[in-house]
Amino acid sequence: MSLYLDYNASTPLDREVLEIMIEAYTEGYGNSESRTHDYGTKAHKRVEEARKKAAELLNVHTNEVIFTSGATESDNMAILGLQDYGERTGKKHIITTEIEHKAVLEPCKELQKRGFEVELIAPDSSGRIKADDVINRVRKDTLLVSVMHANNETGIIQPVREIGDELNDKEVYFHVDAAQSCGKLVDELKSMKYDLLSLTGHKMYAPQGIGILVARTENYRKPPLRPLFFGGGHENGMRSGTLPTALICGLGKMCELISQNYKEYWNTYYETKTKMLNILKSSNIEFYMNGEEKYCLPNTMNISFPGIDSEAFMIQTRSWCAISNGSACNAASYDYSYVLKAMGIPDERMRSALRISWGKDRLDLQNFEQIIEIAGRMI
Repeated sequence: MSLYLDYNASTPLDREVLEIMIEAYTEGYGNSESRTHDYGTKAHKRVEEARKKAAELLNVHTNEVIFTSGATESDNMAILGLQDYGERTGKKHIITTEIEHKAVLEPCKELQKRGFEVELIAPDSSGRIKADDVINRVRKDTLLVSVMHANNETGIIQPVREIGDELNDKEVYFHVDAAQSCGKLVDELKSMKYDLLSLTGHKMYAPQGIGILVARTENYRKPPLRPLFFGGGHENGMRSGTLPTALICGLGKMCELISQNYKEYWNTYYETKTKMLNILKSSNIEFYMNGEEKYCLPNTMNISFPGIDSEAFMIQTRSWCAISNGSACNAASYDYSYVLKAMGIPDERMRSALRISWGKDRLDLQNFEQIIEIAGRMI
């Protein structure tokens, strides 16, 4: 069986998460908003227990946790949801980066069409933006700063802690896309300052189709978000629609498991990366790391083998492993990665770039050794 090395696209479901979901599907199928019978009451209790576990992982209040369908919806809520406030106050300047996920860049483009000004910050060759490049562009009419915590293609951790500290006393909303970092950079997420934060279950061993937008309360006031769609007023009016109890229970269970085990997971990520790098170095094959290692998540590598076309390589090795050459959201595009372009990576290296990402369980790397041998034969 091939070795799955595309965790940054989607993780497998944790066994304990699956068990709690099966229980919720078979025993907790009531509508959590149906308060006239025990089925609804029990479903509501399950939802609130999961909300509490998510809040504990993130060190926020339960009333700051809004369940969504995933990080894409959360990102859209955080950005498009501020449109009315921006128009009302004349604050129509947005700052983000060239390396954000499309779920941030596209809603920003949409606001641009509606008369907002969007300013994009470029990273340097390390894959990391400079906090000062963001802070120095904040103006009186700046509505929002949106910066991802860790990049989905390179794994490079961005200086969101420093940006949050600097923005804390400014009248600017700060949004962090934590889809790749939640469950990994746990201590940093617990302590950093932000107004809005997005995450998704399927990047952290929970089910696809469930995520969270955290909307922090300051001086008893939340960010002035307008809902994206309307209905029964669920999630305190922010996200109408019947809550998917089983998915929420699965996410809550994984938040609990991460709270208990995240240091052990972190050590396993590093252990796997060390072994992979040793295999690469001992192969004597020329390769480049795209992004500076000291800033990189321990479960991610973006590497280039000069002389190899990444598309051809993935076809050659698909029976041995599952890897990618970038974000799954750009899989239909055969253009070079816009993230690597923004970093100034040469065309030849972009053409051969591969993203390898792994998980919290120890792996048998025999297949990885095999694909490196294949790379050697293709050069």
